Amino acid sequence: MRTCPHRPPCDGCPRFAERGIAPAPRAALNALAHAANLPPPAVIEGTKLYEFRVRARLAIRGRLNSPKLGLFRAGTHRVVHIPNCSVHHRLINRVAGVVRRALVECRVTSYSERAHVGFARYLQVVVERASQRAQVVIVGNGPDLNPFEACFEAICAGLGAELHSLWFNANETPGNTILGTRFQRWCGPESVVERFGESAVFFPPGAFGQSNVEIAGAIIEHIRARIAPGSRVVEFYAGVGAIGLSVLSRVDRIVLNEIAPHSLQGLDSGIAALDEGNARKIEVVRGPAGAACSAAGGADLVIVDPPRKGLDAALLDYLIEHPPGRIAYVSCGMDALLRDAARLTAGGALRLVELTAFNLLPFTEHVETVAWFERR
Repeated sequence: MRTCPHRPPCDGCPRFAERGIAPAPRAALNALAHAANLPPPAVIEGTKLYEFRVRARLAIRGRLNSPKLGLFRAGTHRVVHIPNCSVHHRLINRVAGVVRRALVECRVTSYSERAHVGFARYLQVVVERASQRAQVVIVGNGPDLNPFEACFEAICAGLGAELHSLWFNANETPGNTILGTRFQRWCGPESVVERFGESAVFFPPGAFGQSNVEIAGAIIEHIRARIAPGSRVVEFYAGVGAIGLSVLSRVDRIVLNEIAPHSLQGLDSGIAALDEGNARKIEVVRGPAGAACSAAGGADLVIVDPPRKGLDAALLDYLIEHPPGRIAYVSCGMDALLRDAARLTAGGALRLVELTAFNLLPFTEHVETVAWFERR
């Protein structure tokens, strides 16, 4: 069995080296399937149990000459330094090492929550699979990157051709929020680009993206394969369009709804990269899902990929009152999925017809689920 050099005290992988999904979510999904007269759901695993994470956010804390880059211990603000994380892509670990050396050499102070002083707060790294280069974001406790100029030069020199782009993010607000709203680009392209299906998908540094891109791709292909040709599709919580842009060859028309500005920026870039015929199939509805629920009217398929809290109440009510032919519910929150599934099926107009689990984050309690509902 493989061992982790940082356990303990790091508790980021509470089930380290255990295969499959955790017993509690497995039991919950089995019960949900049983209630719908379905077999226990299949569990889709990736080809990698280690070095699968291509996206990471690390806290920066500690002394001037010995900063720590790592994860908070559960329930605390004490950072565990994890220079050789077993689940990170190797380039993430390399970037963290280069950044740590640059902080020390350039005497950049690390952030302290208690005093709300110190410049370097967080490091975000995203590895672009095609180029094997890293998009790097330094989150600073200040309005601009002036205190980091020498440090950024050192990071560029240290990473060389492995650097995709380097960014500063301003977060001057006390609290646990990692990213602020303002980004300043030091060098490199505006977005990491991934390909799902036939389309390029663009991830600016402020946009949400999955850390296990292999399993994210498996979820997208799972949905894509079940879309009837010529369908009219609406996707809520569309993000940068990883699902929606990948299914264009299967649809006659698709409406994509999103609220987050940085995700909309990535979505706009993805649409701009399409040929004219595919771009004409898309309508983007900006704003909260609950306010856009009428876009689902007349859809053959509604795709929802909500945050952990589940569906907006207004959207859930609309889908119950105006059930589409099919719903594909991509869930990252088990409690929300169970609650929303019960509401969707309670009136009898919709029934759960398929359930599949995806081991998106091995060694954790997390499980990603795709639930399919059909109108009776």
